[in-house]
This record gives sequence, C-alpha cells and structure tokens, in this order.
Amino acid sequence: MPGMGNSLRAAALLAFVVLSILVSLLISSVQQFGARISRLSNATISGDEELASLRGALIYQLKERRKEIIPLLLPDDDENGLSGESRHYSQHDQDSILDYSLWNEITLGSRKAHLDQMSCDSLVGMQAVEVLGSGYTKLVVKVNLSEGHPVALKLVNEKGIDMSKCLEDFKDPQGCRELVSYKLKKEMVLLQRLQHPNVIKLKGHCAGFQGGRGVEGGRAAVILEQGNPLQMIQLLQSPWEDRFRVCLDMVRLLHFLSQSPLGSVGLLDFQPRQFVTVSGELKLTDLDDASAEEAVCQRDADCTLQFPHRNFTLPCSSRGVCEGLNEKRNIYNAYRYFFTYLLPHQAPPGLTHLVDHIMNTTGELKADINQTLEAFEHILLLYKSGLHLDNLPPSIIKDYTVMQGMGTSGNVEYRCWPSYSQQGCVLSVHSAREAAYICNSHSQCNSFTLMGQKTWTGRLLASFRSSFSHLVPDRTSEVYVKKSKVPEVPSL
Repeated sequence: MPGMGNSLRAAALLAFVVLSILVSLLISSVQQFGARISRLSNATISGDEELASLRGALIYQLKERRKEIIPLLLPDDDENGLSGESRHYSQHDQDSILDYSLWNEITLGSRKAHLDQMSCDSLVGMQAVEVLGSGYTKLVVKVNLSEGHPVALKLVNEKGIDMSKCLEDFKDPQGCRELVSYKLKKEMVLLQRLQHPNVIKLKGHCAGFQGGRGVEGGRAAVILEQGNPLQMIQLLQSPWEDRFRVCLDMVRLLHFLSQSPLGSVGLLDFQPRQFVTVSGELKLTDLDDASAEEAVCQRDADCTLQFPHRNFTLPCSSRGVCEGLNEKRNIYNAYRYFFTYLLPHQAPPGLTHLVDHIMNTTGELKADINQTLEAFEHILLLYKSGLHLDNLPPSIIKDYTVMQGMGTSGNVEYRCWPSYSQQGCVLSVHSAREAAYICNSHSQCNSFTLMGQKTWTGRLLASFRSSFSHLVPDRTSEVYVKKSKVPEVPSL
C-alpha cells in the first residue's frame, strides 16, 4: 500500500522536523554558552572588572539551568536496558550522549513524538484575545491564529519578578531573557516527555529568531492547546458527577506521573491554578516546577513531608533514597486541594461509603496511587452501570404514565441544586427508575422528561417540573407524569 507508506514517511518527517527545531534550540544555546565563555576568556579584565564578573556569574547560572534540562533529554532506561538504579550519568557522559546520540534518538522515533505542525510561521497574523495568567516567570496569552483556531501562548514575562531580579543582578537584558526562558525550554521538554490525556498538549513552539516572523525577535513562545482556567468556585456549585470527573482525572494523571518515562514525577508547586479544563477534561498545564528526583536520605527523618496541618515521615530506603516521596506528596496535595472540596458533598447515597473510604485513605496516606486509582475506577463502574441503585424498588416507576416521543410546553419550572440548568431542575439519571425516585423526593415535582442528551458517563439528563400546559411531539424525549396528573395527549 504505497499511499499508507507515504503517509507514514510524511508523519515521520513532520515529527523529525518539529523535534529538530525543539532540540536545536537547546543545542544552539549550549553552543552559544561555549562561544560566550571563549570570548570572555580572551577578554581583558582591565576596563570593567565588575561587568566581566557579572557576565561570568550570569554564564554560571546559564550553565546550571542547562544541567537541569540535559538529564530530561537522556535516553529512556527501558530503551537502553538500564535499570532505575544504574541510570547515573556523569557530566561528561551527559554531554557525550547529548552531542552524539540525540539526533539518532529523534530519527529513530525513540521519543515517540506526535507534535502538530506549528512554528513561528503558524503565528503570523495571530490576534491576541486576552491574558490568561501571569507569574514570576511566564505570561500566558490566548490568541487566535489566522485561520481562527485558538491556542495558548506561553512567553517570558518581561515585567515579571524573575526578569526584574535578573536585570538588577546582571545588567544584561539579552542574557536575562535567555536565563529566564530556560523555564520555558524545560517545560517544552517535559511536555514532550510526559504526554498524557491529562497533560496539556504541546502543539509546537516559536524560537523567535531576530527579525523573524510571529514573535518579536529574540523571544521564545510555547504553543499549547487552549484550555479554560480551573474555577474552583464554579466547580463547587456543579453537579457531583462533574466534580467526580475532575478528581478522577487528577488520580489518572498522578498514576501516570508515578511511573512516567522520567520516573516518579512530583509536582512541587501543586495548586489549582496549575490546571485547566479542555472540553470538561482536567489537564495539567504548568510543568516547570515538576521534579523527577526523589530526595536522598540517611535516616527516616530526612523523608518527612510537611504540610500546613499534617506531617508524614516515610522510610529511608537502603539505597539512601526517599522512595515514594513524590507519589505521596502528589496524593496528599490532591486530597487537600481537590478531594476535600469536590468529592464528598452530595455524593450518591449508594456510593458514600466508598467515597468516605477514599477520603480516609488519601487523607492519612494509607493507600498508594495504584490503590487510589482502583477505588476511583470502581466508583465510576458502579455509577455508570447503575449498580449502586439496586436498593431502589422496581415498582416505583408504576406511579407514572409514560408518553414516548413527546415533549412538554408551557412548563412550570422549579429550581434544585445542583442543576445542569440555572433556570430549572435538570439532573443526570441512570434510568427512568432513578428519575422517578428523585421526583418523589421533591415535593414540587409532578413530572419529568428524559431528554436525548447524555453526560460524560453516558447517563441521561432528566428535567423535573411542577406542571406543564400541554404535550408536543418530540422524537428524542419521553415524558413521565404522575398518574393523578396525566394530561390529554393532543391528536396529531
């Protein structure tokens, strides 16, 4: 099949080109460091010793940032037959692997890259829409590309604290921009290595060459899929099903990070602001403070996790490493920032004992991430299948008359909380039997309609009301009315 072969070759070429740009950015930076060192070594100190000293200190900082990124570019252990304990490269080994093996890794596809074709050219004609966020280091801007497609751009925050402090210390705008941009470069590599449905998708980047297009010369931008900032206040007012989804996505993410291609990854700056939602799915969007290093130790006291109201001490392993520290830190942060607020409130009665179990085990760090994920997936299975509703009497639906292929008009609505509609009472149900149970529990409810819409779990949306004036044809709906309130069906 020559067509398929051409497609595969084209896809491989695309991955090669985009990744070449990414890595060439890092390699060119390394080369620039060497050139700067050579120039500085040949420069005479006479004339401006202070400036030379500042440049030397800045170059040292640049080299330190480079050391943080290079280990992330090293080959995966499982691709080279290395165990976790044997992956300890010296600085010379790292430089050798970077210089001679990196291009081979890319051409052989060992990084399993699937980046979209976005670069500086993709940003030509873009329109900035709004600033999504700003911090010490980075600025995040929502832009519409020339074809109208929205993306998020991460840039160096020229007015941020990191840039201001660097300019104060080193008096070198270009060098400071390069130093501060290392967090962007590190994040690019991490997004490439940690691809997962619950990690924001890296769509490309622009190096911002001097005089180039798309981004002002000398500046870099990371191109990401567009997400919506996580609004905890809004989530607290959402149906339990949507809140459970956020927590489930979080656990799936942490499970992946516990055994990622880089090893166990800890999120050192764990805050709700580090996450966004894309079509309702939770995604981690800030990775520059992620760490794949487990703490070294000599005794158990060195493996203490400290939180505002709790401390936990893990055992120091025989290898002198606090094994599992990253995983435990992630779990407890998920508990205190997400589970505590989103999971227990208004959980379905048939699932409350399982939710309580999760809250106890994560709040006390008695379960690892595998056990936590298993507990969440079990709740999801019960919720989707309706098995948690076995105690509902089957006869409950007999109190209602059903009219298939019909909708209602002239509705008298009442509100319930939480509802998928602010104007009425719209809830998700597994079946008409559960909807009848809910209607019976609401003193205002005399009828409900099963609509054709479904939630992310496949459950039906049901609209509950006090009354309505008449029925209308609607092939996607079923109307259930308490038998004492059945109206006449209009003739068609």
